[in-house]
Amino acid sequence: MSRIGRKIIEIPEKVDVSVQNGLVNVKGPKGELTYKLVNGIDVEIKDKKISVTKKADRNDLGAIFGTTRAKINNMVEGVTRGFAKNLEINGVGFKGAVQGAILTLQVGFSHPVLVDIPKGLEIKMDPKQTLLTISGVDKDLVGNVASKIKKIKPPEPYKGTGIKYQGERIIRKAGKSAAGASSGASGGAEKK
Repeated sequence: MSRIGRKIIEIPEKVDVSVQNGLVNVKGPKGELTYKLVNGIDVEIKDKKISVTKKADRNDLGAIFGTTRAKINNMVEGVTRGFAKNLEINGVGFKGAVQGAILTLQVGFSHPVLVDIPKGLEIKMDPKQTLLTISGVDKDLVGNVASKIKKIKPPEPYKGTGIKYQGERIIRKAGKSAAGASSGASGGAEKK
């Protein structure tokens, strides 16, 4: 049995959780989320606490048991505090702008890249147009959109230009001139 799946989830103030017809509904100050339960997984709500259980005769539900508990916990946290991911845009002339429900990125292509912002998400740019903040109540959606935006122009290892997560460390490579200079110097010293 999963150690994560057995943990009890505390329901904070101003959050309503209900289970009906295999659907878990979580309502809070920031929004509302729904999750469909897998057959064999049960959710019980008592005294502002949520417990997730699986049927004893179903050994194949071990992985989804812990995942279900984590999803419900993320839903409760999302409707109370929300989730956010920060992306940095690095490069000469690289920038972004948000206009309505469309994110426009200028990241070294001959044309600007347009990205539709899904419902339930908010994307903000800093005044320098190089720091992008993606926020929302659904952790999966925030992470997926951040990943898709990063894939538009991943950071390259020579100059580090591109889109990366804030605080992400890019392993840099030495360029051709740095590699060639060291091998050429040692090769010349050995000749006579």
